[in-house]
Amino acid sequence: MRRGDGRLNHDLIPGEKGPQDACGVFGVWAPGEEVAKLTYFGLYALQHRGQESAGIAVSNGSQILVFKDMGLVSQVFDETSLGSLSGHIAVGHARYSTTGASVWENAQPTFRATAHGSLALGHNGNLVNTAELAALVEKLPAEGTRATRVAATNDTDLVTALLAGQVDDDGKPLTVEEAAPQVLPQVKGAFSLVFMDENTLYAARDPQGIRPLVLGRLERGWVVASETAALDIVGASFVREIEPGEMVAVDEQGLRTSRFAEAKPKGCVFEYVYLARPDTDIAGRNVYLSRVEMGRRLAKEAPVEADLVIPTPESGTPAAVGYAEASGIPYGTGLVKNSYVGRTFIQPSQTIRQLGIRLKLNPLKEVIKGKRLVVVDDSIVRGNTQRALVKMLREAGAAEVHIRISSPPVKWPCFFGIDFATRAELIANGMTVDEIGKSLGADSLAYISIDGMIEATTIAKPNLCRACFDGEYPMELPDPELLGKQLLETEVAGGRDAADALRRP
Repeated sequence: MRRGDGRLNHDLIPGEKGPQDACGVFGVWAPGEEVAKLTYFGLYALQHRGQESAGIAVSNGSQILVFKDMGLVSQVFDETSLGSLSGHIAVGHARYSTTGASVWENAQPTFRATAHGSLALGHNGNLVNTAELAALVEKLPAEGTRATRVAATNDTDLVTALLAGQVDDDGKPLTVEEAAPQVLPQVKGAFSLVFMDENTLYAARDPQGIRPLVLGRLERGWVVASETAALDIVGASFVREIEPGEMVAVDEQGLRTSRFAEAKPKGCVFEYVYLARPDTDIAGRNVYLSRVEMGRRLAKEAPVEADLVIPTPESGTPAAVGYAEASGIPYGTGLVKNSYVGRTFIQPSQTIRQLGIRLKLNPLKEVIKGKRLVVVDDSIVRGNTQRALVKMLREAGAAEVHIRISSPPVKWPCFFGIDFATRAELIANGMTVDEIGKSLGADSLAYISIDGMIEATTIAKPNLCRACFDGEYPMELPDPELLGKQLLETEVAGGRDAADALRRP
């Protein structure tokens, strides 16, 4: 029997899944510091990027210990578990599953024995050549008692196995640092990796730089993290971004860097729209300022006569501020969010199920009654949430409800770390904007243009991945049957050759 675990989610309607975030990674090299606690707080700052499982690996110079479990960072770790993780290097991970089921075996960091010691690795992103990597793992030479077979069914464990099992032309096992330049160029898709052996912390970013990864400095060490906000929480100063196609290594000799691929920047624009924390900077641009500017541009592109601008909390708040500022329409709080309602495995009664969205949001009737409202949100996926929201606002006495969205219509699936609904479920697939507006029951609906959204980020259009909006993917994709979240579980069930690499040793 499953128990309610209090996990966070973004669902305003029970069972109505919005776009699920990529994962969060964190790594630290800091002799003399409590690296497990630093990693805990770094992951705490990255909790929004993944709420299914959390893990920390720590090295004391002679061995690596890994502690991971299902649930939130604050549920997985306590003083006792953190106290048992002593050392000077740590790697941490907060997971939302993009390839592989949400089960303990797929929690990260992943761990492998190597000929020179061991390896722990955390991955943010999603790979597109998983089947190809599984076949490469199958070809790895068996080395003594070390298993080359992969226990988990996720793309990350495949990369870990490849890094751990490389040999040179004479069959001599390579170190992790020697293996990385051979393995990483063969990995396709989005990957921001933080990994370590007993003595060295490593970080690497895919040549497109799709997911963010930053480098920070502590008084007595170095930090790498998915977002600058995680540097802030541990008192690390921002140094720079890890460049696309770059690998850095930190040990007692200091920090060194190498390049395994030419940089071809294609940062995910949805990080600016929704994924990243508003207090994070990506590619030199603050996320909050980008979202406010998206709201300003939205107001100019899609004006409407109204009495009040309100956000869908909290995702629509910065854009609503910008919309109000540019339109001259007053900004107000028309919806109150219950911040403490999370996921529950208790089935709601019919009465509560009919209330739906009110589990998360409740209207301020005195503010809304008789008003023409502009309701600002960051995106629409299926539309069920917005439909319920419009109905609730009308019942609260709103005279008109005009929906404004600070991103373009989501029409295409993401294969690089965001788990949208399937294309068939996306409301913008096959419907015009007017048809969507009528379906939602709104008086009007408008989205920001792609160019308006991109200009708000101040990043050059060719340097951004916007595939979920325009279908232009930053790299060639394999056949559809070789993509998908459950690919490796499917291969195991189907008995395909590549699945041999996934069986337990």
